[in-house]
Amino acid sequence: MSHDALSRPQVHALLADGTTVCIREVRPGDHEQLRGFYEEMSPDNLRLRFFAISRRSAEMAADRACAAPHPGYLALVAETQGRVIGLAEYDTSGTGHEAEISIAVADTLHHRGVGTLLTEHLVSAARAEGITAFKADALCENHEILRLFADLGLHTARHFDGPEVRCTIELAESESYLTAVEERGRAADVASLQPLLRPDAVAVVGAGRKPGSVGRAILHHLHSGGFTRRLFAVNPAATSILGVPSYPSVAALPRTPDLVVLAVPAAAVAETAEECGKAGVRALLVVTAGLDADQAAALLTSCRTYGMRLVGPNCLGVSNTDPELRLDATFAADHPRPGTAGVAVQSGGVGIALLDGMSRLGIGVSSFVSLGDKFDVSGNDMLQWWESDGRTDLALLHLESFGNPRAFSRTARRVTRRMPVLTVDAGRTDAGRRAAASHTAAAATRTMTRGALFTQAGITATRSVGELLEAAALMHAQPLPAGPRVAIVTNAGGAGVLAADACAEAGLILPAPTPQLVDDLLGVLPEGAAVGNPVDATAAVGEEQLMECLERIMRNGGVDAVLVALVPTAVAAATGDDLVRALTRAPGRRAKPIAAVRLEQALPVELLATSDGGAVPAYAEPQAAARALAHTARRAAWLARPAGTVPALADVDTARAHAVAEAYLDAHPDGGWLDPRVCAELLGCYGIPLSPWAWAETEDDAVLAADRLRGADGRVVMKGHWPGLLHKSVEHAVHLDLRGDSQVRAAFRDLETRFAGRLTGVVVQPLAARGTELFAGVVQDQVFGPLVLFGLGGTATEILADHAARLAPLTDHDVHDLITAPRCAPLLFGANGERPADLEALEQLLLRLSRMASDLPQLAEADFNPVLASPGGVSVLDARVRLLPNRQQDPYLRRLR
Repeated sequence: MSHDALSRPQVHALLADGTTVCIREVRPGDHEQLRGFYEEMSPDNLRLRFFAISRRSAEMAADRACAAPHPGYLALVAETQGRVIGLAEYDTSGTGHEAEISIAVADTLHHRGVGTLLTEHLVSAARAEGITAFKADALCENHEILRLFADLGLHTARHFDGPEVRCTIELAESESYLTAVEERGRAADVASLQPLLRPDAVAVVGAGRKPGSVGRAILHHLHSGGFTRRLFAVNPAATSILGVPSYPSVAALPRTPDLVVLAVPAAAVAETAEECGKAGVRALLVVTAGLDADQAAALLTSCRTYGMRLVGPNCLGVSNTDPELRLDATFAADHPRPGTAGVAVQSGGVGIALLDGMSRLGIGVSSFVSLGDKFDVSGNDMLQWWESDGRTDLALLHLESFGNPRAFSRTARRVTRRMPVLTVDAGRTDAGRRAAASHTAAAATRTMTRGALFTQAGITATRSVGELLEAAALMHAQPLPAGPRVAIVTNAGGAGVLAADACAEAGLILPAPTPQLVDDLLGVLPEGAAVGNPVDATAAVGEEQLMECLERIMRNGGVDAVLVALVPTAVAAATGDDLVRALTRAPGRRAKPIAAVRLEQALPVELLATSDGGAVPAYAEPQAAARALAHTARRAAWLARPAGTVPALADVDTARAHAVAEAYLDAHPDGGWLDPRVCAELLGCYGIPLSPWAWAETEDDAVLAADRLRGADGRVVMKGHWPGLLHKSVEHAVHLDLRGDSQVRAAFRDLETRFAGRLTGVVVQPLAARGTELFAGVVQDQVFGPLVLFGLGGTATEILADHAARLAPLTDHDVHDLITAPRCAPLLFGANGERPADLEALEQLLLRLSRMASDLPQLAEADFNPVLASPGGVSVLDARVRLLPNRQQDPYLRRLR
């Protein structure tokens, strides 16, 4: 067993029915329990496991699992409340890349996903050790284990030999395996949340007899909200509170509640949670704040030990407005209005604002969870619940932190295909960010990282609660636009100008009307109307005229959405016309979105009911309407594009790259920046194109290198190197445009003199040809994983800050977005009559950089600056790579926080 395997921490994960189990390595002290585990198996299952029944089978199996660890062997157990319910092992027997596996599950736990979960953890561990395939022998009649292997999502081959079958399982990561793991995780997650969000019985611990306590407020909300199931209070000093029966303890309740709300002092939380776990409670809602580290750890330990899902601590509560349930376990001022928006927040204040906003708009809430300190239940859990509940069609999130961003991103990409997912991008600044060590680290702000996550996942990210409500109103009430082209119609020229400015600033397009449309509109609008974009219908426009104008614009193929800016006038009032009614007297569902701006409107956004049962959003400011339309246009564009794929790459040697990284870290346990030779070797494992170069440690070696590398014009570049050198130009450690041996010798002597005692050698390269100087890099974010950056390069890269970023692994779409997003992109596509750069080679460079970052968790930073792009190809002129002793962690392995 490797050192990594020995230090593998125990984790908790969910079975198919939502039960929590602990997955950990076998320890020598498990011998008696493992022997008992096998002895309790039925004779049939023992025969299927061992192919024969022997009195010594259980003893021998326990001996094997608990023996002193040896290389190539790993044994994992699944246990619940200290009882072993499953065992999985692999053993390479010294063969290296293939391992024999065996799986055993307690008789009473079959068909609940124990074996599958253990196998997934074995697969993850084996991949980290370089194992590429599992082998397993089974009896042909052992249908359960054969089905387990077949349903993993990995390529499995079978070879039948009489009564036995030999299975070979390829461990290469694939989309089909990730999808299968994801689907198993989703089903288990939703099952585990049933006691929390659809409980049959709820108890509130800490509800006082006198008004003023949080516990009493939650009990009142549950009772007054009409909770349709059993409701209890726990208070040793009362037999009834607010008409709800009260009992002295959780253990004294007439039935075990599915959900217990804890509103007790921080010092009592852990003890009460332990009592709940022993009683069989399945979910806890802890509203108490102020837990110290020991109290928090004890609370989470109880939840994991007894398999309770946990919301909080320090939260507002949970709510499910399903009429069959009417669960409102919050202490918000009012009950949320039933509806179709799922809401999950970390901030209670933001939660109250969103509940109020959704209720006021008439959208309402399907379920609400205040995550608080987010010890367990997260935004990822809630996305999966809303995906499955049959009631939610709009997801609203306010997340200040991410436990597993890559798993969240994968879930969100799937959910956003089915419903809009909107978030308030909280925590965009990081005033305490460390001074960056490289161009890549300098560019990789937390804002850029979060933005990459949201963009790639298709999440609509807003900058405030108000902006989120604006976008949610439009997405809820109107169809998505086919594109960003907007027509503006107004009855006041000034309002039209404001709306036009707002649309342009939001990135929307205002196309000029076609001559045919101009004629059509002039035929229905009052005399004096100006038909451009905006369309100024004048103050004389009537209700019928405005309605006909809108319908004709809607039918025009050159427009994707319509923004109507209206101001109240005495003219309309005198004729009895209601211009707003022109928007709401819909002749049927419109195929294109329409948004109104009413400058006199008191509320920032309202939904105006239409005659066909729909709604039109109305905004008090044109900027709000334009922002909302821009968000919907981006969502439509994201949905219209097929999901990207991670392209296969030729000439990649991952095994050699791991060996290079491990050899460097063996020699430098604290990590560091690679010297040019090791850096080139690592980049060569991924086929990353470096400009020709040579290493020289003496003046004569430098001259020989220059003679060998000189191009047609005979000029070379010399760069000094010493450990820790980051910015060569800042240190004036670069000599350009060197001609002839004498200039090469003079340059070497200059570097040797100025950096005496530090210089370890020089890099000699031919002077690069003309091209566009770019920057590409990657930084390993401790939370989000590897982030790939791309943009304008050269010495001013940090000053100009013309960069885009995407999280690795990059898909083909991500690479396209990276190349086209920076402001310098036109230079690559042939601006000013120049030939375009080799875009295919540039895409390959970014894909290979992404692959290297995804393969090597030790890769802390990579900095390619400049990268020269020309019609003839792409080459990296200067590369720096920093390695740190980071451990591989599977972001998609099923485990609880």
